[in-house]
Amino acid sequence: MTPTPATLAPTSLVDADHPAVQAFARHHARGTSDRERAVSLYLAVRDGFRYDPYRIDLSPEGMRASGVIAAGYGWCVPKAALLAAACRAAGIPARLGYADVRNHLSTERMRQSLQTDLYIWHGYTEIWIDGAWRKATPAFNLSLCEKFGLLPLEFDGHADSIYHPYDRAGNRHMEYVHQRGSFDDMPLAQIVADFRRTYPVWLAADPTGADFMADVDRESGPQAKSVG
Repeated sequence: MTPTPATLAPTSLVDADHPAVQAFARHHARGTSDRERAVSLYLAVRDGFRYDPYRIDLSPEGMRASGVIAAGYGWCVPKAALLAAACRAAGIPARLGYADVRNHLSTERMRQSLQTDLYIWHGYTEIWIDGAWRKATPAFNLSLCEKFGLLPLEFDGHADSIYHPYDRAGNRHMEYVHQRGSFDDMPLAQIVADFRRTYPVWLAADPTGADFMADVDRESGPQAKSVG
């Protein structure tokens, strides 16, 4: 499907018209082609905002693209929204994609909280480059991948950038089990409803004192399990 006007338009959650998103796009959309500018934006979102699955705010304010810039961190869904918003602000058509993934590696806190290895509504970005939609997953920042022995997700604007099935050591990492499709805007109401049904313990947990990077530091090492 070719781009529609909606893949360039700002929305409440993919707020490409927000001043912070506009400034971010102006600064990071570097290059002479859409491919070069999209790759530059991808790297800026991937590595400029640390991945943190402990501090999840499912309110519109916590999920919209500009909120990632304000917070300085995010998780896969809002980081994908930020990449889409930044691409739209730079004049590059972009939309959101979602899938359910089976994560074979996780922190102990996440395993206890989620009580499953199935991560529903994993978010990524689809960017229109040279006549095709290219998948880009800006979730895991490079320093996190290095610490936990994950293969970083690179994006060259040609091939899709999706989770690796194995980590650097050959341990199973991510398995895509269900594709939910492509969306011009984030289906927040459905995501929230499904999260509440699937992860009641996680959403009811008090995040006070839970430090994602402290858990990463404690569990990293030759025998440590990685994070999803």
